[in-house]
Amino acid sequence: MRLLCGRARDHERDYERTREMVARVGERGVPALRVWTPHRQVAFGRRDRRAERYDRAREIAAEKGYAVLERAVGGRAVAYTGSTVAFALAEPVSDGRGSIDERYDRVTGMVRDALAALGVDAREGEPPDAFCPGTHSLQADGKVVGLAQRVHRTAALTAGIVVVRDHDALAAVLAPVYDALGVPFDPNSVGSVARAGGPADPETVVDALETALVGGRTVTARETLA
Repeated sequence: MRLLCGRARDHERDYERTREMVARVGERGVPALRVWTPHRQVAFGRRDRRAERYDRAREIAAEKGYAVLERAVGGRAVAYTGSTVAFALAEPVSDGRGSIDERYDRVTGMVRDALAALGVDAREGEPPDAFCPGTHSLQADGKVVGLAQRVHRTAALTAGIVVVRDHDALAAVLAPVYDALGVPFDPNSVGSVARAGGPADPETVVDALETALVGGRTVTARETLA
């Protein structure tokens, strides 16, 4: 397995590095993993861009000091404060889409194990009106983890967000953003590792996730981004 550490110089280049990682996995057939703290930003999904007041939602994010990123995939807006942890596991596939459900179950279990090692007893599911609502989430006194998957012809990417400590800050920016997008959102639905009794240090969470997501595989290359 190839392991990428850290983040690139700005939020747009950082996003591109994950896309490049997935492409390389498809070309070489060697899985790769990133676990890192993205830049302070609000990342909008494809569904958001169809909203009538999408431009206003972007303005709100910028006014609150968040860079704006547009993801190529669907889903709803997700915010990163700078201490929020993201993970991206890219794996080669040889049979087209492969088993999407198996990947979700396996990666969700790994993330849940990482949280358990940090003292957080997370369970599957999410509270009503959570951020980036979806069927693959983990909650512990609020939504703590959201997962998504994108499958290319030769590689599958299973990725997600882990709220470490800034649940109030995330709620404060997402509430007006979701209001502009016309999406129901309950600020109290945002949880965090710290709120659930775990550590508030992002690097501790990064280390636990790396250990769980690498699993029994051997890390053959380690690259630090800049």
